[in-house]
Amino acid sequence: MRPRDLSLTEGGGALEILWEDGASTALPARLLRASCRSASASRERIEGRQGEPPADVTITGLASVGRYAVNLAFSDGHARGIYPWAYLRELAGLPAEA
Repeated sequence: MRPRDLSLTEGGGALEILWEDGASTALPARLLRASCRSASASRERIEGRQGEPPADVTITGLASVGRYAVNLAFSDGHARGIYPWAYLRELAGLPAEA
């Protein structure tokens, strides 16, 4: 399931997604940052070095990755996370296929 539209809330506090099936989602920046599956973030989790993202972390940029995902940049400097559509739906508690 692909999004119909992606946007950031004012100030970048959340990623708003309107899905093809009509569902809408607002995923907080802090949740997305904590859920990043980039190699560096995964390594930090494995080694027990990942702390909580700052309470005031925001999304500072988004870019399409082909037809399957979005890359998010955060105010703490992290910009390597690729979030596939199915993973974003999982984070939102929505079924991957509707």
